Amino acid sequence: MAEASTGWQSELYDALRRHDVTQFAYVPDAGHRVCIDRSLADKQVHSVALTTEEEGVALACGAHLGDQRAVLLMQSSGLGNCVNFLAMVKGGRFPFLTILSMRGDFGEGNPWQMAMGQATRPVLAALDFVVLEATTPDEVVPIVDAACNMVWKSGQAVAVLLTQKLIGAKAF
Repeated sequence: MAEASTGWQSELYDALRRHDVTQFAYVPDAGHRVCIDRSLADKQVHSVALTTEEEGVALACGAHLGDQRAVLLMQSSGLGNCVNFLAMVKGGRFPFLTILSMRGDFGEGNPWQMAMGQATRPVLAALDFVVLEATTPDEVVPIVDAACNMVWKSGQAVAVLLTQKLIGAKAF
């Protein structure tokens, strides 16, 4: 990931905080590095490193029940780990926000990332998630603002995809 990308990543964190997100659940990932680091340094938020992505689904739903706002930061490959939990999001009518750093799309060189990367959009659609996609730095904040409004004003489950056109493809 290029250092030049930290501008939009910092702006993404600021946007989440403007929308009163106070809980950040994540599995360590280079695509979310700035958001994770800033959440760890921010004394006004609770940042939780997960052992597996589905824990973040439970954390975000619990945050809602406690009248707080949370985001689940994960890589697209982690989506497959939490499909059953995400199905409960719609069943329980939880407002839910997740931001996925994409793998297995534009320029991917790792064949092991391709299957879940290509399945991400159809899986989220099957779970009745609204899917928004950022491909350029100038799209990130407006898309995150829109996602937050959809989640906490309309009660939707929303996934924001940070595409490989935005974050860059990793060499394999």
